[in-house]
Formats: sequence, C-alpha cells, structure tokens
Amino acid sequence: MADDRGSAEAEDEIKLASPEEGGKKKVAGAPAWMATFADLVTLLMCFFVLLFAMSTTQQETYKELVKSLRSALGAQAVPESGTREGLTMHAVPSEEPSENQAIDELGGMIEKEMEEIVSEVRELVLFNKLGGEVSVTKTEDGVVITLSDLLLFRKGGTTLSPKGEDILKKVAFVLRKMAYHVKIKGHTDNSPISSSMYPSNWELSSARASTVVRLLIANGVPPQYISAEGYAQYHPVATNDTERGRSYNRRVEIVYERDSIARQFIEMGIGK
Repeated sequence: MADDRGSAEAEDEIKLASPEEGGKKKVAGAPAWMATFADLVTLLMCFFVLLFAMSTTQQETYKELVKSLRSALGAQAVPESGTREGLTMHAVPSEEPSENQAIDELGGMIEKEMEEIVSEVRELVLFNKLGGEVSVTKTEDGVVITLSDLLLFRKGGTTLSPKGEDILKKVAFVLRKMAYHVKIKGHTDNSPISSSMYPSNWELSSARASTVVRLLIANGVPPQYISAEGYAQYHPVATNDTERGRSYNRRVEIVYERDSIARQFIEMGIGK
C-alpha cells in the first residue's frame, strides 16, 4: 500500500512539473517582429522629416525668385506668398520698391545683357581664330567690338575684302539677335588723303562705316537699330608716329551703348 501511495504522489509531481502543451517554450521579451516594425517606423519618421526640410522655402530665396519673375512678367503678374489666383492683394507701402531699387534692378539687367553680348562675340572670335583682328571690350559706356581695317579694307579704300565680308556676315548673325541700337564708327590714322571721292579722312571714315552698315543690313540687322558715324583721325587708340600704331587707329567699331540698352528696357516697361 505504501508503495502504491508513493507511486501516486510521484505521478502527481510529474504532472505538476510537465511542460506546456505542444512542447512549446515561452521566450522572455517582445516578439521578434516588433524589432522590424520599430525600424520601419523610424525610417518613415526620418523620411517625412527630410520631406519637410526640403519643402521649407527660405525667405531670401523666395524674394529673389519673385523679383526675377516680376522683371520678366510685370509687377502684377506674380502673386505673393500664400495668395491664390482670384484674390486681389493690396500692396503694403513698406514693401513697394523704391526708386533706388528700381534703378539698381535696371542696372543689373543692363550689365547682364552687356555680358551676354561680350560672350557671344568672344565665342565668334575664338571659333573663327580672329584674335588680333577682332576684339570686344566692355567699358563704362557700353560694349565695343573693334575690327581692324586690315581685315576689312585695303589702305585708302572702302571696298570690303572677301575675308572682311565673310567675317561681317558672321558678326551680323550675332547682332541681329540683340534688339538694341548699335553705332558703326569709322576711324582712320592721321595720314592725309585727298581725292575727288574722299577729300579728307572725314569722308573716308564715314564711307567705311556706311559700307559696314549696308552689309549688316543686307544680312538681317534691322536698319532702324543701326547708324553710321565717321570720326576721321581724331579718336586714336595708339600713337600715329609708327606704322604699327597707325594700323591700330585704322579701324571700325561696332558699339552698343549702355544708354541705348537702358532706353530699350524702359520702352519695354522694365525698370520704371
């Protein structure tokens, strides 16, 4: 009997200490999928923070953008930040551009346009290997394109050389893209000339300028944007005491004046 009771008690202890149903063992802590879920949530949070940072517009950058658009489209064509089409916005007096700001804006646009002209001509000179025969400079008065008379004319004459005619056609391609008034200025050295056709250097320099004008017009430059002027020997860029200096003085200049570019902008309603 005693053995039977001992056997029964032992069996009860075994039942109390038996493993869970199915032989599965519980693991301490969170389930494994929670780690993956936490990583995903963290990545999503970083992604949306990045989107928010990218969508934040800096105030100064926005002002510059609006200023540029107003210059191109007109002051009333660009809405202020936070407005919608169809709403009438009244200008705040403190935000209205002052006269000095308008002048600065116009000056910046003129400088940019002059740089564009210089860049176009320098590209032409480089592509056609015209260094020493054609040059371009930006001065306080405007942009000056200088062509040597050795490239264009024979000494004392006004008939264009074949090479000069070819180069002027390429120059005309650049000029006709710029809708500004351009002056063609003829210059000579101080060597006297006297003939039935050209009694002095005044007539010679004017005739050379007119010859260049006619060719440019024939190649697409609008005649209302161009004029010819003769300066004889009175605006030298080098000494007339040497042959080399005189060759520099015999030249034709194509001049875009800063004032003419400004007038064109003002007529277009820009910078007022």
